[in-house]
Amino acid sequence: MKTDYKILQNVNFPDDIKRLTIEELNILAKELRQKIIEVVSKNGGHLASNLGVVELTLALHYVFSMPYDKIIWDVGHQTYVHKIITGRKNNFETIRRYKGLSGFPKKSESVYDCFDTGHSSTSISAALGMALARDLKGEDYSVIAVIGDGALTGGLAFEALNNIGHLKTKIIIVLNDNSMSISENVGSLSLYLSKLRTAESYYRLKTNINRLLDKMDGSGEFIKKLIEKTKLSIKNFIVPGMLFEELGLTYLGPIDGHDIGALIEILRNAKKIDGPVLVHVKTKKGKGYSFAEENPDKFHSIGPFDIDSGETGFNFTSFTDVFSETICELAESDKRIVAITAAMAMGTGLLEFSKRYPERFFDVGIAEEHAVTLAAGLAANGMIPVFAVYSTFLQRSYDQIIHDVCLQNLPVVLAIDRAGLVGEDGETHHGVFDISYLRHIPNIIVMSPKDGDELKAMLRLAFRLNKPVAIRYPKGRCIYSNKEVNLEFGRAEVVREGKDLLILTCGRMVYTSIEVADRLLSMGINAGIINVRFIKPLDENLILKYIKKIKNIVVIEENVIQGGLGSSILELLQHYKLFNIPIKLIGIPDRFITHGKIDDLFRLCRLDSEALTLRIKEFYESLKGVINGVEEGNV
Repeated sequence: MKTDYKILQNVNFPDDIKRLTIEELNILAKELRQKIIEVVSKNGGHLASNLGVVELTLALHYVFSMPYDKIIWDVGHQTYVHKIITGRKNNFETIRRYKGLSGFPKKSESVYDCFDTGHSSTSISAALGMALARDLKGEDYSVIAVIGDGALTGGLAFEALNNIGHLKTKIIIVLNDNSMSISENVGSLSLYLSKLRTAESYYRLKTNINRLLDKMDGSGEFIKKLIEKTKLSIKNFIVPGMLFEELGLTYLGPIDGHDIGALIEILRNAKKIDGPVLVHVKTKKGKGYSFAEENPDKFHSIGPFDIDSGETGFNFTSFTDVFSETICELAESDKRIVAITAAMAMGTGLLEFSKRYPERFFDVGIAEEHAVTLAAGLAANGMIPVFAVYSTFLQRSYDQIIHDVCLQNLPVVLAIDRAGLVGEDGETHHGVFDISYLRHIPNIIVMSPKDGDELKAMLRLAFRLNKPVAIRYPKGRCIYSNKEVNLEFGRAEVVREGKDLLILTCGRMVYTSIEVADRLLSMGINAGIINVRFIKPLDENLILKYIKKIKNIVVIEENVIQGGLGSSILELLQHYKLFNIPIKLIGIPDRFITHGKIDDLFRLCRLDSEALTLRIKEFYESLKGVINGVEEGNV
């Protein structure tokens, strides 16, 4: 499926596309799609969303002058075309690879990326801030926010829309609506209406009529109100964007998002409006690649795949798979169990649940805060909800977890997927903060399974505890034999006895720690291992017993060191006045971790078995030089 890229080979920056005809832009759109498919098939990435915005991206760069004009991409996973035509074409093959291009906008990567994004529903707020700063500084350029219909379900987006309608700031919002395809006649009609409503003659006529009515006697006011009432009735009938109009924005559309000529014309019209305007664009996710068009969820974010078949070739059991299987089994025997997702049914493993128990499945859209409080309401009225969510997205629900779930001690289960390093999606998606932001909340129980068997046991336990429970587990492959695990509440597991030092760890770092202990043993260092299992509450009796016996402690975790598992061990030692115990904390360093393959990132953080062995060996051999019994483990 190789392409000659006759047009694309001469396109490197936005000015290059401004010289192209509509026919040439359409050829370029096809070539860009082929380029994206070829690269993503090797690197993995967000395919469907990028294929859906090719024409829209070209039209935006054709009409506006970036980087003078500012464009903020909501989430930012749909910016592959934007990157290719803004000076990064020759590096596009490196996208999502370690030390290569990011899969999201990054200010440090290009002047064409004016705002870093990675989480949903932020673009309108950021764009409004930029527009206000522009006005305060007396500058004159366009600010455009591109937001999807999914992202518009986030409450933050509506808060920003409400603020924009109040301020009347000049800003352009492009609503990329990819929920369904659009018919030609709807596109033509909406383009006609948009032309009419943005034409100078329309505004001149409207202004002159208002002036005339103002000069009339009392009857003028009556006629004016009658005209406004009639106008409102007609608009409600023929204009699909009355919600935005009522919020104070001029609504244009909907328009066919794959008609470059129409997109260019409507964006030019939007540019002329002195105030907030929303352009409603209809696109198709996966456009131009049949497998992505037919299954946009699968190709939303996908690993490397075969272009001809659309198959990934991956065949392994993941933590998400085990969660999916277990939650369906539990729900079969307990009708109180309900499941919630924030527009991530497939990614979090709830797709099968939604098919088996549709009446007990709730997709709230991209609204994590609402999801948690919804779960609290369900729990308060006798149900046992599980909210399956990526660690990085649960961060948005921090206040709701505290006030709506834990304060009331409600039986809500948080199934926290993608905990730890996630790989190619990078800084905005690594789940390395959840231990720190959950551990200190009263009433919550926090668990971390080392494998699929422990995850199954933890889920079964969680639904019996009648308390808030968080279970964190990583992305990817897990060891799973479907065997019974003897899991007692609050009890840790002694994985290996030792005499020289003790490794305290949890999650997938348990198996890494076993490798490290084997390496250390070959060097004459006998290390014991405790799988903490319960981050909160800690198994204090078992941990203290081994700490007093072995004394030299290393804590290894896939969370930031600040406030993590290691911090809880320090607090334990302080509480029992064990001040002279040497301890080394090892975890994610105090910086945002870039994107790349998981193995590359573990090496970067010195959390791979080879680096850990050397770090622990150095610690053990230098114990006499430890000051105050504590050595900080930052990289």
